[in-house]
Amino acid sequence: MKAVRFHEYGGIDVLRVEEVERPAPGPGQVLVEVRAAGIQPGEVMIREGARHKRWPATFPSGQGSDLAGVVVELGAEVRGFAVGDEILGFTHRRASHAEFVVVDDVNLTLRPQGLSWDVAGSLYVAGTTAYAGVFAVDPGPADTVVVSGAAGGVGSLAVQLARRRGATVIGLASEGNHAWLKDHGVVPVEYGEGVAERIRQASGGHVDAFIDTFGDGYVDLAVELGVRPERINTIRDWQAAARVGARTYGEGAAACAVVLGELARLAARGELELPIARTYPLEQVRDAFRELEQRHAHGKIVLRPQELTNSHSGAPRRMAK
Repeated sequence: MKAVRFHEYGGIDVLRVEEVERPAPGPGQVLVEVRAAGIQPGEVMIREGARHKRWPATFPSGQGSDLAGVVVELGAEVRGFAVGDEILGFTHRRASHAEFVVVDDVNLTLRPQGLSWDVAGSLYVAGTTAYAGVFAVDPGPADTVVVSGAAGGVGSLAVQLARRRGATVIGLASEGNHAWLKDHGVVPVEYGEGVAERIRQASGGHVDAFIDTFGDGYVDLAVELGVRPERINTIRDWQAAARVGARTYGEGAAACAVVLGELARLAARGELELPIARTYPLEQVRDAFRELEQRHAHGKIVLRPQELTNSHSGAPRRMAK
């Protein structure tokens, strides 16, 4: 089978698509034929070695957490899934950027009817990170919340989840994404020089909470705006968070199939939108990360290891109702 590998830390050029042995599921595991797998900024930091102390790589290294696909083989003692089931889920083994991946059954949930493969395959990291960030600052109907990177994969979900809790949400994004934010009940504000004053004008001078999905000084900006540290959450600037006492809730704080299933059902019913910026075949993984690293994509960038119209498994499909 084909899988993404890198054999040393470095830039995009160290990524390869290689032929590797197809894995076999062990007890409590299933083998999934991957239809879609999202890519993440965190994978860039791991591949570059920028987070070696926090997330060291063992070479050769695979990559990828998010996944959606079809169950093609069961290990012993698997509960709740059968061959042919359409699922979404995640792996912590850096392995989903591949044609097949072994996944623990507890990290899977059935794909709801109406949920596209691309959204299903890129929902886990962005969705659980957004869920945790909103939980961390606990917005309510009386609150005004600012979200940086509001049109990105995590930010676009965080603004919607905060709105579902009744909060007034201000989204920092480029002007090209303002229409999408307005359509989702978010007050758009252009980022860049002078952003503090623009936020004050949009908020009436009072901000209760701040969700930072971008880094680059936004924790300090939140403090400047008068937000209490315990109501600031960042997924990028851990040093600033430690310095001011802000929170750093991310994917790990909500990393379970129960949360993923809840988000998937909301998305399938049209109550939560995850924009898909672009899809790439597995062989173009370098191009996919090149676009991701420009940090201007609206929503998620997705790899498609298998053609969506061509399944290698003839088993019937079971989806969540």
